[in-house]
Amino acid sequence: MIRVLIVDDQVVVCEGLQAILSTVADIEVVGVANQGEEAVAMVEQWHPDVVLMDLKMPVMNGIQATREIRSRWPEVRVLVLTTYDFDEWVFDAIRNGAAGYLLKDTPRDQLIAAIRGTAAGKAYIDPAVAGKLLESVGQARPPSPDPSLVRLFSERELAVLRLLAIGRTNAEIASQLFLSEGTVRNYVSSIFTKLGVSERTQAAVIALRSGLADLNAS
Repeated sequence: MIRVLIVDDQVVVCEGLQAILSTVADIEVVGVANQGEEAVAMVEQWHPDVVLMDLKMPVMNGIQATREIRSRWPEVRVLVLTTYDFDEWVFDAIRNGAAGYLLKDTPRDQLIAAIRGTAAGKAYIDPAVAGKLLESVGQARPPSPDPSLVRLFSERELAVLRLLAIGRTNAEIASQLFLSEGTVRNYVSSIFTKLGVSERTQAAVIALRSGLADLNAS
């Protein structure tokens, strides 16, 4: 059973999500919060598997709540909900630990698949905005690499990170760098640890914004 907490300041959105998820046998809505502080308290009380998190809320917004939840309960996965097909806030949400990005008008089947995937440890970025997200990060001239981040990695890890950031799979990275997939998985795990992230999208955003990778290199 996947335990879900819904967080949104619009009652009609919460009611709609509850109605949809109540029909799914393997998903249980354990609570509804209308702002970030309430969400943090309910995570402490109910320990959900997935939090469906709105971003723009009063008192404590979704980015602040995501950061607090992920720092205190790293096993809890946060799936961002937004009305917009692109929003600058999503960068900060992902950098603060969000596992994915979902539009509020996402069809029922995709919503359920996203929740299941997020609970299973996958990163879900709505297909309608995935390209915009990474292209927006990389569209400007890449900044000079952050020396403090560069020092964290070996040359091989940096090579893997650059390829990961432009969307290469582990198999593709292995082929390009003449490594086994198992070795690439180990490098990716080390990269996640050093960046303090748990998702490929998070790692890609940080790499692009820090000058460690360049979308134009793809």
